[in-house]
Amino acid sequence: MNYWDMFATWVGANANNGTWFIGGVIAACGLWGGVKALIIGSAIAYVFLSLVGYIGYKTGVTTTGLSRAAFGIRGSVGPSIVNLVQFIGWTAVNTFIAATSVSYLCDSVFGWPVYGEPGGIWGMLFGIGVMSVLHLISVMAGQRSIQLIERVGMILVFAFVVWETIVVFRQTSFHEISNWVVPLKQRMSFGSALDALAAFNLAWVTAGADFTRFTNKKSVATSAPFFGALIGVLWFAFVGLFATISIAITSGVYDANNSDPSTIAAKLGLGALAMFVIILTSMTANAVNLQAAGSALNNMWPKISLKVSLWIVTIIATFVTMVPMVVGSFLETFTAFLDVLGMILGPWMAIMCVDFFILHHGKYAMKDLTNREGPFWYKLGVNWWAYVCWALGVGLYVIIRRIDWFDHTVGAAYPVMLIIGAVYFVVMKLSRQGQED
Repeated sequence: MNYWDMFATWVGANANNGTWFIGGVIAACGLWGGVKALIIGSAIAYVFLSLVGYIGYKTGVTTTGLSRAAFGIRGSVGPSIVNLVQFIGWTAVNTFIAATSVSYLCDSVFGWPVYGEPGGIWGMLFGIGVMSVLHLISVMAGQRSIQLIERVGMILVFAFVVWETIVVFRQTSFHEISNWVVPLKQRMSFGSALDALAAFNLAWVTAGADFTRFTNKKSVATSAPFFGALIGVLWFAFVGLFATISIAITSGVYDANNSDPSTIAAKLGLGALAMFVIILTSMTANAVNLQAAGSALNNMWPKISLKVSLWIVTIIATFVTMVPMVVGSFLETFTAFLDVLGMILGPWMAIMCVDFFILHHGKYAMKDLTNREGPFWYKLGVNWWAYVCWALGVGLYVIIRRIDWFDHTVGAAYPVMLIIGAVYFVVMKLSRQGQED
């Protein structure tokens, strides 16, 4: 993959429905609070994307494969399960929103009820089926199809975002949007916004090496993912942020459910073409999601080929997409999903980066990643200290989120990463000294 391929991959990863939605969710901080949280929270996360990208470039190994060094050859099953679950979850998030667009299209073409209206569930199920077939075609066509989807998709999506932005500012002035006050009961604290964005952005970090392992230049593996992902998230989240506030002003009601791109497009009167582009953005994002989930499954069961793994995760994601229909609220499902990711992903990434860059001085011996007699076998194939630190990170996250100062300032996710990175370094140093003695 050259610089353009890598840059387009990560812009395309964030040029999607979920990014629109997260922009609308942090609108609960107001415009300037949301903008500040978005820039800070995303930039920090994508520094880690560059670090993991560099490890992939140096080793040629996927992120879950690299987790064998810190967590043990057998212990890497834990991070693999997390990646498998979360990227199937992200696929479902984007598919659900795209299926909502299909539901709107079916309403305009066939007169079917829109999802949310009586009988609208059938149009939604049809939409989920259509998106799943498109995803299967994409994964069957292989890596080249992913590159083509990203290249073409980025151009079309860019045109759509410009169009939507023009429509938003025709309806509502920048002055009105910047001075909009969030209703007190729906206001989100700055720390909570940072945590939501950390969970959203760190999810991509856990897939970083899956793509940068195909590069042969350091700049392609580090700066291309950083700038691509950052531009993608700022670009699309800003649109969701502005559009959601605009709808709140014109309707007189702020509802985070209006962050859904299909709802935004419908309320702005953008028509069928907008729905087609939303469907396309689902494909660009899910090309990355499915690749990461398939790689995780492949790491857990190496005898299953990557292509078969991709088929399996695509089919599973089809059924997971239906969960919000059972729960009854997509917003509640989405925010609960982010809460779980926030407490799990940060400690994992901190442990991996400390292990490679500090404890192993930026170098792994590749043979050790599969050698049962090597240093990464630890005890019974698991580095139990890494798991203790990971569990400690989850517990700290839950505790720190309840402290008002953190909730209103820096959040819990990044302080926990800093603490767990330091704890892991000390624990492993002491463990090695004990073995030497």
